[in-house]
Amino acid sequence: MQATTITHSPLGKKLKKPITFTMPDPKNIADEKLHEYIIDSLSWKMRRLVPFTFNNTSTIELAKHLLRHRTGSPGTLYQYIYGVHRFCKWANTQPDQLIESCLDQDADPKPKALSKYSRLLDDFVGCLQAEGLAPGTVSNHVKGVKALFRVNRLKLELPYSLSKRIIYSDRAPTPEELQTLITIADLRLKVIVSMLALGGFRIGTLVKLQYHHVKRDLEKMNTPIHIHVEAEITKGKYHDYDTFLGQEASDYLRAYLEIRRQGTDKIPPENIHETSPLIRNQQQKRALSVTPAAIYNLVHDLYVKGNLITKKPLGRRYDLRAHSLRKFFRTQMAALGVDRDYIEYMMGHTISTYHDIKMKGIEFLRGIYLSSGLSIKPKTRVSKIDALKEIIRAWGLNPEEILTKNALTQPHRTVIDRSQIENNQIHQLSIALKQQLLNELREKPNEKIV
Repeated sequence: MQATTITHSPLGKKLKKPITFTMPDPKNIADEKLHEYIIDSLSWKMRRLVPFTFNNTSTIELAKHLLRHRTGSPGTLYQYIYGVHRFCKWANTQPDQLIESCLDQDADPKPKALSKYSRLLDDFVGCLQAEGLAPGTVSNHVKGVKALFRVNRLKLELPYSLSKRIIYSDRAPTPEELQTLITIADLRLKVIVSMLALGGFRIGTLVKLQYHHVKRDLEKMNTPIHIHVEAEITKGKYHDYDTFLGQEASDYLRAYLEIRRQGTDKIPPENIHETSPLIRNQQQKRALSVTPAAIYNLVHDLYVKGNLITKKPLGRRYDLRAHSLRKFFRTQMAALGVDRDYIEYMMGHTISTYHDIKMKGIEFLRGIYLSSGLSIKPKTRVSKIDALKEIIRAWGLNPEEILTKNALTQPHRTVIDRSQIENNQIHQLSIALKQQLLNELREKPNEKIV
């Protein structure tokens, strides 16, 4: 065992209260990685969970299992260890004591002890529910306790399934609300907000993006910018996927990276290279990725500054959160007539048509995204295409569906000039309108048209 003191956060920020604890001496590089995983996952939100975990062999085994045999998600480790911590505090015990009390001298399970803790776990659920915790939170705490027993070769079950009903759901911001955020945000926040809203990223994925993800299209001035998201930086690490950044997000990103290259009063000029974080932290001179927690706080403060959220009711969560920006992508793309499967693919969800969509190629998907016209800023004037869309709607057609169907059937090239996009859309809408007029004439050949 070795005594360890943590004086700085993983980003290098000095802690107000250093964390002192003992942990096993690492025997190999795998142990070193495990210790790093535990410290990095738990020191962000609740530092006391770090010594709690290292002081118990059973919780170290839980962390090892998540790292080696699951996704290695820092969020999952935090949720599980926090649930174990709350249960142990409530039961006035320690994780190792829990496990040891359920094993006999031959390390075989003791049924009576397991039955006892099953009843205790049921009582624990009752106490959490009495506190008014959401069903999902209660379920996560219980999952942590059950996982602790499971990875230590014991089975602890409840005689019923816990509800995971969402009672504090969030919503997508309206276009007007999103425009308010963009108006009051600084440049880095404009990048964050626009990438979440126009790219549909999860926050955990956004913070892992690097310059190489956008380099090709960004340097060639191609719009929309294609971003290939590898499975390793997705939630669950199930598969890779592709999404895009529209004109507004692309413009903000170019300006933001240029300022980083020039440097500011607080941050020296930065050499942007392949592995540079796309969005960096502001506290350190060394370019490190911004953390998910920082983005949650930044977006929340932006909502408050824009008067979009006020003090939340007791026991409830805000209806606008950082994750809500991802919902904007889904709701707006659907409203613009994009097929659900394409939306789900660009959000990184697992769908039955995943391989079919992926095989269509990047330029095909780029055309789908481009034809949707997804944007944040409201139109300041009625353009030719907007006027044509209104005429088409008056004839009972949906112009967005027409453009989407065209994108699905026509090959697409990388488009740089936005006037080229609009001219192509006007052409397709005009064809559809002419066809509708001809259909009307054929159906009513004897009527006089005034």
